Amino acid sequence: MGNTSIGRYARILMDDWFKRSFGTESRKRLLQLFLEELIPERKIRSLTYTNTEHINPFPGKKDVRIDVECTDQDGVRFIVEVQVADQQSFYERALFNSTFGIQQQKGKGEEDYDFPAVYFVGLMDFSRHEGDGRVDYRYQLRESRNGELMTDRLQFIFLELPNSLSCALKPGATVLENFCYALHQMEHLTERPAELRQEIFRLLFDSAEIATFSPEEKAKYEQDMTTERDIHNQIAYARMKGREEGREEGRQEVLQKMIVLMRGQGVSEETIENLTRGIESGQ
Repeated sequence: MGNTSIGRYARILMDDWFKRSFGTESRKRLLQLFLEELIPERKIRSLTYTNTEHINPFPGKKDVRIDVECTDQDGVRFIVEVQVADQQSFYERALFNSTFGIQQQKGKGEEDYDFPAVYFVGLMDFSRHEGDGRVDYRYQLRESRNGELMTDRLQFIFLELPNSLSCALKPGATVLENFCYALHQMEHLTERPAELRQEIFRLLFDSAEIATFSPEEKAKYEQDMTTERDIHNQIAYARMKGREEGREEGRQEVLQKMIVLMRGQGVSEETIENLTRGIESGQ
């Protein structure tokens, strides 16, 4: 892909580029400002990155890799995951991945189960509540009838980035709404909008500016964008053929061809698995 096909800012929702913006020591301030905006009840004074590789306890299953994971000064753990395509089991995967944070907290308090809270933050580049006018959806463990809180030690926050298009950059828009908009639209912007002048946006746009990439990073980003576009084309084709064939065998045949193509392009097995799950579930 030539240079003319990319803009000023990178699509940082892709795994490697999200980690470059939020998962490195030099950009820890951006992650801190984001979490403070997302969870204002936490007074975050410092963050420490933790290991993002976790051993899967189920024999024969592959290990789990988190996009970004860190703890604050009190040991509270934040697991931040990006998902660019909807899949049927996304919430269940979020629940499963959050359990590693709980296990690693165990025993850090005065009693075995007096551990700091774990927050799972899911950045979703798709909407499950289209037209709802909200970007954030927050879940806890509660009694199903009266809403009584069972425990506050595990909390989930999901940000549906496309929902920001209806509310961002308008009078009264929150920093969080504008932040979701910036993440969702970054690759299409040529300038930082005048409404986005706080430090968090300066750091975000600085991290995504392609002019600051090394030659190696720029070459890899161009290749990643080519691969992503090819994958989207393959997904669209697989869905179309599945509908045309009207039978499971036809869809599976196209799906297997797509997997071979993605592997030939160097796409990670984790990415392939996530994308094929979405196709198989009809998402």
